[in-house]
Amino acid sequence: MFYVYLLTSKPYGTLYVGTTSDLVRRVWEHKNKIVPGFTKRYRVDRLLWFEVHESAAAALRREKQIKEWKRDWKINLLERDNRHWVDLYPGLRL
Repeated sequence: MFYVYLLTSKPYGTLYVGTTSDLVRRVWEHKNKIVPGFTKRYRVDRLLWFEVHESAAAALRREKQIKEWKRDWKINLLERDNRHWVDLYPGLRL
């Protein structure tokens, strides 16, 4: 399985879109600032939304599509399933 996910720094804060084959590990890395870069610099570590894909290619296509979207479209996507911007990481059981 492959995942496309959205992270934020806080409700209506900085957004980040990524892909991974291990969502639990990858979000843990974001939360613990393991990898230097954008999410570490801007403290983007709250998992708000994710989507499952059968292949890496499908997940990468979807990530690129979402990255091209306007901010409002990304917010609408995540609020469709997570209206209150709750961090989904504590409840992950993949």
